[in-house]
Amino acid sequence: MSERKPYATDLSDERWALIEPVITAWKAAHPSVSGHQGNYQMREIVNALLYQSRTGCQWSLLPHDLPPRSAVMYYYTAWRKDGTDQAIHDLLRFQVREKQGRLADPSLVVLDTQSVRAAAGVPATTTGRDAANYLGLDVMPGRVDQCWLWVVRPVN
Repeated sequence: MSERKPYATDLSDERWALIEPVITAWKAAHPSVSGHQGNYQMREIVNALLYQSRTGCQWSLLPHDLPPRSAVMYYYTAWRKDGTDQAIHDLLRFQVREKQGRLADPSLVVLDTQSVRAAAGVPATTTGRDAANYLGLDVMPGRVDQCWLWVVRPVN
């Protein structure tokens, strides 16, 4: 692929150096049945995934100077299926946390709760009523629309 102008979503050299071993190991563990090595650089595949994720464009509207959607979608689905995307996400998250002077793994997590109206006639002792809630709503712990689950380790 010829040299192209970089997009704001492209990987930095530092981040590419961090995730390249993961992708290289994945490629080694998943050789093509036909022996074909592919026409596209893996960094460009990742750049296309980052572009699509950040802009939210349709797969068919990926810029022409990035690999075609069929190649990008192949890696996207394969990495989602086997957890490679999560491994890459964790590596990048660890890097950001360490740059901020924090532990790579979070030691504390805060989850929000969702409030719902209680049914009439339900005893107050069974509703989990929040005393600070003046709207007459009940709290349902553990019910969230979307959350990232983090592994929490005890603080010593």
